[in-house]
Amino acid sequence: MKIAVFGTKPYDRSFLEAANKDHKHELTFFEPRLSHETCRMAAGFEAVCVFVNDVLDPDVLAALADYGIKVVALRCAGFNNVDVAAADRLGISVVRVPAYSPYAVAEFTVGLMLTLNRKIHRASSRVREGNFSLGGLLGFDLAGRTAGIVGTGAIGVVVAKILAGFRCRLLAFDPYPNDQCKALGVEYVPLPRLLAESDIVTLHCPLTQETHRLIDERAVQQMKPGAMLINTSRGAVVETRAVIAGLKSGKIGYLGLDVYEEEADYFFEDFSNEVIADDVLARLLTFPNVIITGHQAFFTEEALAAIAETTLQNINDIDEGRRCLNAVTDHDAKGPKPS
Repeated sequence: MKIAVFGTKPYDRSFLEAANKDHKHELTFFEPRLSHETCRMAAGFEAVCVFVNDVLDPDVLAALADYGIKVVALRCAGFNNVDVAAADRLGISVVRVPAYSPYAVAEFTVGLMLTLNRKIHRASSRVREGNFSLGGLLGFDLAGRTAGIVGTGAIGVVVAKILAGFRCRLLAFDPYPNDQCKALGVEYVPLPRLLAESDIVTLHCPLTQETHRLIDERAVQQMKPGAMLINTSRGAVVETRAVIAGLKSGKIGYLGLDVYEEEADYFFEDFSNEVIADDVLARLLTFPNVIITGHQAFFTEEALAAIAETTLQNINDIDEGRRCLNAVTDHDAKGPKPS
């Protein structure tokens, strides 16, 4: 199948080309993201391969259909950037990579927790300047603390296992309780109780209509004073302005973000020689108790290899008329209602 790969970085090309040795697709790589301005580049192809910040709204999908595109292959788990209902109406199949390496994201998540708690980022900067003092670097033991996990799918389960090893008390919120978590002693509770009792709240839910801005002003007010909030899921699960207000008031004591509501304008690109025009993002970067990374939690060799292989196999399934287990439906896009 002739596939146009959008938003390509050198690492995307490397892993996709390696995986394609067994699949024999015709891959053409484009550096620009898929958008209203670039969708014409898909003309002459049968499928497009896209990532988290590509635009696949009804207008773009209609243009793709006119160009003969039959498959949208997401090389990621999330599909909130795709109007799945519109794709279905246009006869375009949407497939994704629901699981690649849950360990990659889970391990990075806990890395953010440890870095924020023990101020490792600040300590490293100090030492490079010859400052070996410990003032302002006081942390706390994770053992005995309560961690609340919002979303206990593949990634949330691994996070639970790691935090169980730290001897944390574990709470979880998910409409579908996970037996592996229950076996670890995880207690499933309503979201308000999880927020009120957790020293650490970590988000691992997909972005759907029901989870959009799940952590809003009301949720922040329900949190335990001084709690840590970690988001390695999708940026819009968190209402950023509400979180900033929580940081200013001290309601949120630590914040770790690998994703951001408006990340499409900045993430995966180099703006080190430019002014950050996004006032909300710029404000977040001023807090000493905030760590922001550029959507890198997934970024391991194992994860990229799995993403490439699954993406191409998904396309094979559609191309050869097989049922693709990783197809996305409109029901998936709406998501279950939180209980």
